[in-house]
Amino acid sequence: MSTATLERRPAAFGLAEAAAHRSIDLEFSSASEVHAGLEHAVAELISVAAQDASCGILVTRLYPGRYTVALDESVPFGQTFEAIAA
Repeated sequence: MSTATLERRPAAFGLAEAAAHRSIDLEFSSASEVHAGLEHAVAELISVAAQDASCGILVTRLYPGRYTVALDESVPFGQTFEAIAA
């Protein structure tokens, strides 16, 4: 079983600002769920990143079974980088 939380900014933010801050937190209870779950999250953020073409996607492994997939301006548009939190 996996859970995902999509963080949304308040409506006071403009669309570009809200898109620039979007992230998805994921937690998986089994290794077999990780690949499909991360692929789905990345696919969702690709459509957001394509709106303004200013950033890529960073997938961060926080600890075993816990990940964050987020738009990140340090990642070039059209690319997805992976990181492991220290």
